[in-house]
Amino acid sequence: MLLIKKIMEEKRITEKESLEIITEMISRTKDRYLGDGSILLMWGYLTVAVAVAVWILLDATHDDMWNWLWLLIPIVGSISTPVMVRRQQSRCGVKNYSDKVISKIWSVVGFSTVVPIMFCLAFQLIYNIDAWSMMLAYVLILVPFAEIAQGIILKEGILMSGGAIGLLIGIFTLCCIAGWVELGAHWYLPLFMAAFFAMMIIPGHMLNLRARQR
Repeated sequence: MLLIKKIMEEKRITEKESLEIITEMISRTKDRYLGDGSILLMWGYLTVAVAVAVWILLDATHDDMWNWLWLLIPIVGSISTPVMVRRQQSRCGVKNYSDKVISKIWSVVGFSTVVPIMFCLAFQLIYNIDAWSMMLAYVLILVPFAEIAQGIILKEGILMSGGAIGLLIGIFTLCCIAGWVELGAHWYLPLFMAAFFAMMIIPGHMLNLRARQR
């Protein structure tokens, strides 16, 4: 009986230590992200800047060709992100498991946008059909899910709430497309920009502000 009791005590200690290790790992990952919201800010400001440019040019010229400017977002973002990630790693050291999970989530988001872009290009160039509104809904479903997942992993409420706002706007966009409601630039682009303010710009600034306060 004494032996069994000793084994059980050792098991409880091991479980406690495991929980402490997991908690410490999440805490370290969170500290790193709290200290660097620059990637979120880059994507947020890049998306909003392109949306503003498209909005102004469409309103001024009424030429749909300006919609091609949307391609600047994946091009500039895919070039800038690896550079920023390497700088972050050089400051923060080796990735732990939580870092790798978050990195994989966002990698899936990045690669998953390539296929719909190719389909939209094919529809535009081959059939002269404008299917780009699908990308607006697709992005506002996929990106919020990834941000909510990141918020759950890091136990960070601002990421979860920002992602939830973006997801609601994404669902609204899907309903508009399904109901044949035209996504007019004069009313929809401000809503699209609001989603990225909620998902990336506000959380990015809050993460950096919290790091400075520490």
